[in-house]
Amino acid sequence: MARMAGRRALFAVPVLGVVTFGVFAVAAASPFDPVKAYAGTAGLTASQENLDQLRANLGVDQPLVARWWDWLTSALQGDFGDSSVMRQPVADVIAERMGWSVLLAATAFLVAILLGTGLGVLAARRPGGWLDRCVSSVAYTLEAAPAFWLGLLAIWFFALKLDVLPAGGLTDAASDVVTFGQVASHLVLPAAVLGISQLPWFFLYVRQGVADALAEDPVRGARARGLSERTVLLGHALRSGMLPMLTLIGSRVPELITGALLVETVFSWPGIAAATVQAATSVDFSLLAALTVLATAAVLLGNLLSDLLYGLADPRVAFDG
Repeated sequence: MARMAGRRALFAVPVLGVVTFGVFAVAAASPFDPVKAYAGTAGLTASQENLDQLRANLGVDQPLVARWWDWLTSALQGDFGDSSVMRQPVADVIAERMGWSVLLAATAFLVAILLGTGLGVLAARRPGGWLDRCVSSVAYTLEAAPAFWLGLLAIWFFALKLDVLPAGGLTDAASDVVTFGQVASHLVLPAAVLGISQLPWFFLYVRQGVADALAEDPVRGARARGLSERTVLLGHALRSGMLPMLTLIGSRVPELITGALLVETVFSWPGIAAATVQAATSVDFSLLAALTVLATAAVLLGNLLSDLLYGLADPRVAFDG
């Protein structure tokens, strides 16, 4: 296990380097001018001399490779530079928002895994039954439903129509104090929407895996020995049927990140979505590169987690083979 994690860590280093260089290359080819974005309306009346001086201060007058290398060497020392659009250190921008994004994504992922596993097991018990047909139909429908559309629908129904849950934000409009109760109530809708948008894949994988496991000889032998249906289902079929689903966890991380950005925007959740959008539209090199590194690292960690979970669930898998 340690050797595999070490190999993945070494592989991640060049990947992250290439990704960050790609961010700077795309930003350099963008038609947006970071100097004018930084200056705002003042840039419309500023002289060319002032704009050139500002360009030198921001470091965007240097060649592409020089800008990337300066950022990379500073980042390795813990200095991600200053955000030109947020007017504060990149580390502070991320620190202020990352916790809320992690809370939303983790809660949604837990919802998707628990609901997907539970419904998948129930549907696999009686393939073709009414529960299987109903849940499968809903799952295939949700696969084609964008996360932002589900968010808008949830706001209309639960916040506007029923008025039982807040429509967005982190706390109530009249409150200037962040409390656990307010955060929990405001988390329900965005976490549920993001979790439901990820649920179909977990449900379908578990359903198919458990259904295949129930038809295997070891499970049939367990039934022949007189074991209860619950023991056969949870102790034998579920463990074997969960193996394909474990590999799905890592592959869903990119979709989870993308969905989280959309859901955060719809529900005005104070995560990194707004910072990501502003960094992209304003060509904020430092902030955009740091956020891209975080997203890439999350994908790599998700893939590593899938392999580790698969190996722990199936002893036949050799970590160091």
